[in-house]
Amino acid sequence: MKPFMPERIYIEPKAFDYPLGKKLYDYFKDLGTEIHETTSHNQIRNLPGDNHFQKYRNAKSTLVVGIRKTLKFDTSKPSAEYAIPLATGCMGHCHYCYLQTTMGSKPYIRTYVNTDEILKQADNYMLERAPEQTRFEASCTSDIVGIDHITHSLKHAIEHMAKSELGKLRFVTKFEHVDHLLDADHRGKTRFRFSVNADFVIRYFEPGTSTLDKRIEAAAKVQEAGYPLGFIVAPIYLHDGWEEGYETLFKKLSNQLPSNGRDNITFEFIQHRFTQPAKRVIEKNYPMTKLELDKTKRRKKWGRYGIHKYVYEKDQEEVMKDTLYRYVDHYFPNSKIEYFT
Repeated sequence: MKPFMPERIYIEPKAFDYPLGKKLYDYFKDLGTEIHETTSHNQIRNLPGDNHFQKYRNAKSTLVVGIRKTLKFDTSKPSAEYAIPLATGCMGHCHYCYLQTTMGSKPYIRTYVNTDEILKQADNYMLERAPEQTRFEASCTSDIVGIDHITHSLKHAIEHMAKSELGKLRFVTKFEHVDHLLDADHRGKTRFRFSVNADFVIRYFEPGTSTLDKRIEAAAKVQEAGYPLGFIVAPIYLHDGWEEGYETLFKKLSNQLPSNGRDNITFEFIQHRFTQPAKRVIEKNYPMTKLELDKTKRRKKWGRYGIHKYVYEKDQEEVMKDTLYRYVDHYFPNSKIEYFT
């Protein structure tokens, strides 16, 4: 698939105070992209579209260039100590994505141009935790790789962490557009992860993202570039033939990845879950979705912020976990499973 290119740009006035803001403005102006100025992303109104369906999709094709005002980082357990905020929003259309509820009525993509200030704050967090190492997750609020061919903010962060004594960076992507990151001076301090899934899940629930084969092809490039490599299998979704579907996934990974460096591969497993607010938003944004959101088939579990989430029944969860762990043991015996949730 082609790399993401926004149909329209909104730029906040303070973005022009930063070199990246000026660079992005000139870049899109030269391309002839539709550009608007806005005092704040909250003031964006009247995106094109005759109904919610059209407006939602047009918002997903809109990039807001601004600054990150709040430099307090959120926690990011179990993946990392902190989430490092380089961007917000995603151009993908994954039906199950939690960003649909956290982004609310503003699903456009935002990139922050005060990158040096953000990285300085990361340095402050490292100092607070010294002599312990501090991990930063760069993809909590976006698929950062999906826009980094335009901004290079992620590449800047990778090279910044490489020079730090106690910092490590992590991020995950569903996109194949990694070539500009392959020559980054990462020094092994950034774990480059790919979100992968059974073909059924990708085909029906992940439109607007790279195919599994393209993700694996990109992962092979990343591994050969010396990055520590990881895979997040998420959301693990029970469907007819799920055992075969997930084993096919692991076979593809085993067959297509280089043989060297496999002893440093990590796996993270996240079962499908949803909340009642998420169910409402998903059914509004994707009314024809095949995603199963029947609360009577799930068990309740307390989530963050005191909101119930609905996960699989305990016996289903155990079968799911045992099956996937068995595949890892067979196809990647020297890898590490970081968690199952």
